[in-house]
Amino acid sequence: MDFSLFFQNCLIAAQQVVILYIIVAVGFICDKKKIFTEKTARAANDLLFYIITPCVIINSFLTTEFSPETSKGFLLAALGGAVTHILGIVLAEPFFRKKDNGNNAVFKFACVYGNMGYMALPLAEAVLGSEGVFYCSAGVIVFQVFTFTHGIWQINRGKGASEKFNPKKLFFNPGVIAVCIGLPFFLLKIKLPEIIMSPVSFIGSMNTPLAMLMLGTYMSNAGLKTIFKNKEQYLVALIKIIAVPAVFYVIMKMTGILTGALFTACMIQASAPSANNTVMFAAKYGRDTGVASKTVAFVSFASILTMPVMIALTQV
Repeated sequence: MDFSLFFQNCLIAAQQVVILYIIVAVGFICDKKKIFTEKTARAANDLLFYIITPCVIINSFLTTEFSPETSKGFLLAALGGAVTHILGIVLAEPFFRKKDNGNNAVFKFACVYGNMGYMALPLAEAVLGSEGVFYCSAGVIVFQVFTFTHGIWQINRGKGASEKFNPKKLFFNPGVIAVCIGLPFFLLKIKLPEIIMSPVSFIGSMNTPLAMLMLGTYMSNAGLKTIFKNKEQYLVALIKIIAVPAVFYVIMKMTGILTGALFTACMIQASAPSANNTVMFAAKYGRDTGVASKTVAFVSFASILTMPVMIALTQV
């Protein structure tokens, strides 16, 4: 194992988490000073859910190059992303089954969905360059499809949901509609004029900072002293950033489907910590945002240690 590369990956992962939590800290302080409170954040959640996130999805299609030469790698990366999500679903199910625990929906969601946009993509660019970003963009698309189908079903069922689950929402929701808008442009290689591309890109770029500010307000009201006391959070971390990437690694090594940079990019996706969407979806569907916030925070900090190890395994 190249230890210099390992420590370099550690530094990159740590830097991304620190940048993320500087923005979270701003949100935390804003809530304490009553500048941007949890109540305001909840009101802004629909803006994130219905407008900003769909722009992120559409922009990912509009800015990803598709060609016959790269199509095979892109499809294999999408397959890797699908396998990762399925592993998360399967591995989480046996551990969070108590019907009287309304937080199980949050924990399951956190086990399946990783921080693709803010952790996986920048880390892939730092480790692999533009090739890594290209492969990870396929994973981002798969993530959005799963999030707005299985994710909605998962977070909106069982005890504690704010509204009755409607199967139509699996197909008629902002994420799936955005995929239906963006996919034809991607497949047909249609380039839109800058006057349309720029607004979509600008609105989409609000996703990470707004989500992090909102996370800060939720954490401000969550009781941070208990962040290391919830045993379920340790279980989520074990599944999301250790078990899922480890099983993924074994499957890919045994089958030989993924190799080289493609394998590394997919492992970066598989080992990413719980997505910020965990908090957004918890707020949208009446789940405990305090539990969601602390879970995302805990798993993100733990991933500083685990992500470099998983990445290094693909490069030995």
